[in-house]
Amino acid sequence: MTVTDDIATVPGLTVERDGAVLTVRLDSPGGNLMSMDMCDALAAVLTVPPAGVHLLVLSAAGDSFCLGRERTAATPEDLPTEVRRLIAVNEALAATPLVTVARVHGDAAGFGVGLAALCDVAVATRTARFSFPEVRINLAPALVLAWLPHMVGRRAAFWLTASGLPVSGDEAVRLGLLNEVVEDVGALDAAVNEKVGALLAGEPRVHNEIRAMLRSVESLSERQSYELAADRLVLGSLKRLHIPGH
Repeated sequence: MTVTDDIATVPGLTVERDGAVLTVRLDSPGGNLMSMDMCDALAAVLTVPPAGVHLLVLSAAGDSFCLGRERTAATPEDLPTEVRRLIAVNEALAATPLVTVARVHGDAAGFGVGLAALCDVAVATRTARFSFPEVRINLAPALVLAWLPHMVGRRAAFWLTASGLPVSGDEAVRLGLLNEVVEDVGALDAAVNEKVGALLAGEPRVHNEIRAMLRSVESLSERQSYELAADRLVLGSLKRLHIPGH
């Protein structure tokens, strides 16, 4: 791998490129808490990645994956700007042209769970724990609740955020927060490499169409979803057949 020179680096975040794969690594004290600068840098690389990159692997150093984010707003006037910068990361994960894969080797909490869960693919070690502890500081995790019910359902979202209790890797798979759990870090690397290899075999254009379709149907009725699917299928088939004028 080579460290990229065309991406702004910030403390706590390193970016390396290996062909069509970009690896972003969290490496900050105290459980890889995301600083606002780290959030800005991650959102930027997701939004405008280097040319020729297809996949982004999000990984981390240390014992934890990411235990949340720093709370740096000093005044009420600072809060809206801080919140917008956090939302920008979640929006970038949804809208990025890259396929995203989370390599979760340790615990994740709050905003850190979102980083893993909002990636297209997420694999973790079985011993990793996932929690939303904001309730312990008398805070309802509003940003989490913007996406969590769509992923795990209302009842599970309420329990996870109202109790603050951690769930295991196996339970996170059952809830839909992860794709897979493996026994240890060695198996984690093998599983991530296998998934990256399988994804690299596909065309970026097709992956972008799949991701766009998934985003579109989230807010549609079943009938609207089928109508959209029919239109997208026709357009996709025309592109595949290279019919002139399409």
